[in-house]
Amino acid sequence: MSAQRDTIRSVNDVPRFTYKIDNLASVVYKDHDQFRKLYLEVEKNYLSLKDSYVIEDLTLKKSILSTLKSIDFFENKFNEGRAKIEMIKSLQIKPSQKQTSGILSFAFLNTMEKHNTTDANEFNSAYETELQQLVNPLDYEIVGDDIKSSKSSMQIFSENLIEGLIVENIDIASQNGELSGDFADLLINYKYLSSYILPYKDIVASVFKTYLDANHIEKKDIWKERNVDLSNRNNLSPVTIAIWDSGIDDTLFPDNMYINKLEKIDNIDNDGNGYVDDVNGIAHDLHSNKITGNLIQLTDEQKVAVPQTLQLYKGLKDLQSNIESEEADRLKQIMSELKPDEVKPFIENLNFFGNFAHGTHVAGIAVLDNPAVDLLVARITFGYKLMPELPTIEKAKKGAKETIETINYFKTNGVRIVNMSFGGSPQGIETALEKHGVGEDSEERKKMALEIFNIGKTAFYNAIKDAEDILFITSSGNSDEDSEFYEAIPSSFDLPNILTVGAVDQTGEETSFSSFGKNVDVHANGFDVESYVPGGERLKMSGTSMSSPNTANLAGKIWAINPDLSVEDVKNYIISYSDVSEDGRIILMNPKASIDAVDNKKPPIRKSIKMKKVKG
Repeated sequence: MSAQRDTIRSVNDVPRFTYKIDNLASVVYKDHDQFRKLYLEVEKNYLSLKDSYVIEDLTLKKSILSTLKSIDFFENKFNEGRAKIEMIKSLQIKPSQKQTSGILSFAFLNTMEKHNTTDANEFNSAYETELQQLVNPLDYEIVGDDIKSSKSSMQIFSENLIEGLIVENIDIASQNGELSGDFADLLINYKYLSSYILPYKDIVASVFKTYLDANHIEKKDIWKERNVDLSNRNNLSPVTIAIWDSGIDDTLFPDNMYINKLEKIDNIDNDGNGYVDDVNGIAHDLHSNKITGNLIQLTDEQKVAVPQTLQLYKGLKDLQSNIESEEADRLKQIMSELKPDEVKPFIENLNFFGNFAHGTHVAGIAVLDNPAVDLLVARITFGYKLMPELPTIEKAKKGAKETIETINYFKTNGVRIVNMSFGGSPQGIETALEKHGVGEDSEERKKMALEIFNIGKTAFYNAIKDAEDILFITSSGNSDEDSEFYEAIPSSFDLPNILTVGAVDQTGEETSFSSFGKNVDVHANGFDVESYVPGGERLKMSGTSMSSPNTANLAGKIWAINPDLSVEDVKNYIISYSDVSEDGRIILMNPKASIDAVDNKKPPIRKSIKMKKVKG
């Protein structure tokens, strides 16, 4: 009789593993014997985990199988590896992933099995043929965007980039002779990418380009016909939307900024509310200190770098859209020439620009076609460096106070909607602790991270709960995982005055990156959404960060038309008039239907629809 197995219900139930290593991770990665010792220990632990626990979460199942598959390949156990790839494919729930899952690995395996050759040129030619046979039958309508994204990844990834990421990201964590399970997994994934994907990157990019060129059709944009423009409407009521984000370039929205008439820019707290110069809102630095300014002030060096980085972003988006451009060529050139020691400044520069532009881009989406909106700034300072600051209980308490005070500010200043295109999790704190060499092992870091995390989580949850007259709208996350299982906040909060939004593309298909789960209330456009970045340029960005303000935009329009509606009413108008997929997983926002219902005083059809929880 087999022993009863415990069920893993959240990421915090997952046992943490710690591995002793004799050198820095970058040395272990390059030394066959040391690396083999590490991955065999990882394999042993994962097989034990599968035997000892019932794992319901699909993302965790796929992650474990992916690591075990890589180990099978390292050990030349290709039949076992194929079986695991087939299992991963069977667990996919998104339409595109059902078709494309494991396609590059299958191409390699098919070449190995069908073509008995040791000649590199012959192998490459055969690999190209096998990949074409797998790619050509794919349904472009379903997989097109993911193929574009994969093609761009092939064009910018390199051995130097991998080496730089290991040195700057994992070596720091391994200085004390230990490596967490998460970083061990990452090292294994890098080795698999280096050994079985990158050698064929040019072939993959070529095959994918040929497929995209042959099948290119302009996908129907369902959002244009669903949009409602209130620009020419009369008798609209003002609606204050707080953009709780990285700041706003207020010069781009001169007619839509919230104005605190009791305050002026003079470095004095004129209204005595504890905030200096809060004419358009408030701001905090990385350490939760009150500061001023709607947008981070750039140094002279950063001012020079931002336009260049903007072009890199455009090049990346062009690559992802299969567009040939000067910006795309420039990005490919830079990435191909990038040396390992240049990886850190390159990534940190991109991270900084992403943070700098994020809040303005979000604000532009939230205010679109609604002259009644007043944008209130609640600026957060996000970290952008590969080496995060050390998390502590003291910092967590200070951050919790900032959260409470910010939400109280919303209540005091008549905010009706708060957009929160951000999130956090205990795992992020665990990683930061490991990089700083804190904790005896991964299990201790898990306990420390939970203690630190729960301080902020509890304050955040209670503050939203107590602001019952405000609708908080948040992104589900971009990790393609069940945000409830991974305890991401605020997306995992289940409160009457919060809406969690997943991302779909221009056709209404779920994006490959969008996190999911029964906590997701609705889905909105989060793919190639165009909006402003500081300075006035317009840029397309993708992410649930974009789907969330699209939903805030709809909520703002509903309240602009009927300010007497309650939070529950607005939430239900958004959900009730959404279109539900046949399997119940996608609740597709329909602004036109919701606004029509409000205009004609139709009641919400049903109080709530919840995305079905999918288990393995």
